[in-house]
Amino acid sequence: MLPIVFRIGPFFLPTYGLLVALGFLVALWMVARLARRASLDVDAVLNLGIYTIVAAMVGAKLFMLLLDFNYYWRNPGEILSFSTLLAAGVFYGGLIAALLTAFFYLRRSKLPGLATADVFAPAIALGHAIGRLGCFAAGCCWGAPSNLPWAVTFTDPFAHERMGTPLNERLHPTQLYEALAEAIIFAILYRRFARPHKPGAIIGLYLILYPTVRFLVEFLRSHDAANPHLGPLVLEQWIALALIALGVYLMRTPASPPAPAPARARR
Repeated sequence: MLPIVFRIGPFFLPTYGLLVALGFLVALWMVARLARRASLDVDAVLNLGIYTIVAAMVGAKLFMLLLDFNYYWRNPGEILSFSTLLAAGVFYGGLIAALLTAFFYLRRSKLPGLATADVFAPAIALGHAIGRLGCFAAGCCWGAPSNLPWAVTFTDPFAHERMGTPLNERLHPTQLYEALAEAIIFAILYRRFARPHKPGAIIGLYLILYPTVRFLVEFLRSHDAANPHLGPLVLEQWIALALIALGVYLMRTPASPPAPAPARARR
């Protein structure tokens, strides 16, 4: 792990922030590339991408605060603390906020909703893969104890101080599990995008693949508390099941038939 890229006096560049920023930039580049291929308005799509990135950052943090509501209620000073600002947040919170922002933006723009969502799906997977490498470098989103040969051990005191990362304990590298899975999902979606598909098929496939990965990875994540009101699953897994259902719906919904051509007037 490498939580800090470099330090100059009190200033330092966190690896997590650098890789998340890189993930956003790469995702925007991919969005522009796929928008041109889909003959969409590239400027409008990029504007949507910037709005959704901001919404995702805010949503991820808000979702994190809600999940740990009792802690932040007892320690309100921690809400704006440096460790909270550095924390990754909750990806699902960012995804939901981004989807809502995209929904309202698309209603006001002339972009086709499902076709635009298809453009974003591979980019989200690619950017998320890079961002999860930042999680691993920072030591956040750690896994449960493990004795597997590829288990990792975090040793940097900075990560423990800022993120609460357990030190000197062999853990599942759940960040790398997700990074690898998202890279594979990106490859699948990018290849599928290049072939003829109905609007909504690519985003539908993403909403099946990634939540399935997240559902399984949650069994290997370290959770601070049980979920007595949510049954055997954690909240993230229930959200995953809902998103999978939405993805199946989008995949199974038939494409809208093309509008009939206007009849020619007889001469």
